[in-house]
Amino acid sequence: MEHKQRPLGRPRQNKNTISTKDKIVNIATNLFLNKGYQIVSMDDVAKECDVTKATVYYYYATKADLFTDAMVQMMVRIRENMYTILSTNKPLKERLLDVAKIHLTATMDIDIKSFMRDAKISLSDKHLKQMQDAEDKMYEVLAQTIDKAIQEGEIPKRHTLLSAHAFVALLYVGDYKDVDQKPLIPDIEDLAQQIVDFYWNGLSK
Repeated sequence: MEHKQRPLGRPRQNKNTISTKDKIVNIATNLFLNKGYQIVSMDDVAKECDVTKATVYYYYATKADLFTDAMVQMMVRIRENMYTILSTNKPLKERLLDVAKIHLTATMDIDIKSFMRDAKISLSDKHLKQMQDAEDKMYEVLAQTIDKAIQEGEIPKRHTLLSAHAFVALLYVGDYKDVDQKPLIPDIEDLAQQIVDFYWNGLSK
C-alpha cells in the first residue's frame, strides 16, 4: 500500500468542513512549520484564517497555547499515520522503510530540531510537558511494533523504547543539510533505504 498522500503530520487542507477552532489550529500549524514560532503572530493566524484576532484569542489565550495545541495535534496525526503504516502485514524492515520515506518527505524543508529549539525558549513547563507526553506516545507506537517483532522472532530481543528512539534519531540525521543547504543524500528513496539498512544492521544482530 502506498502512503504518498498527506505528509506525516500536516493537517488536512479542506477548510470548509471543519470547525473554526480546527481551522485555526490547522492553519497555525502550517504557518509555524513554514515560518517558525518567533515569526508567526496571532494577527498572522487571524488573517490567514479570515477571522478576527478576537476569534483566535477566544480559543487560545496565548500564542504559546496555540502553538502547543498545534504541535500536540500534529504528533497525534503522526502517531495515527505511523500506526496505520506499522500495522500492515509487511516485514518489519519494509514498514520501517515506509515510515522513513514519509518522514523524510514531510520534513525535507523543515529543520525540526532548530524549529523546536526556537519555540521552546518561549514555552512554559506546562506547555513543554504537554508536547513531551504527545511525543512519548509516538515512540510507544514504534516500540510496540518492535516488541511484537521480537515476540514473533523476526528480530532478536532488544530494549524496545531505546530501539524506537534510535530509529527516530536516525531519521533526524536524514534531515541534516550543510552550510549550502545540501542534504547528505539528495534522493529521498536512497536516503531512506540507507538509513533503514544502517538501523536494521544493528537491530537484527
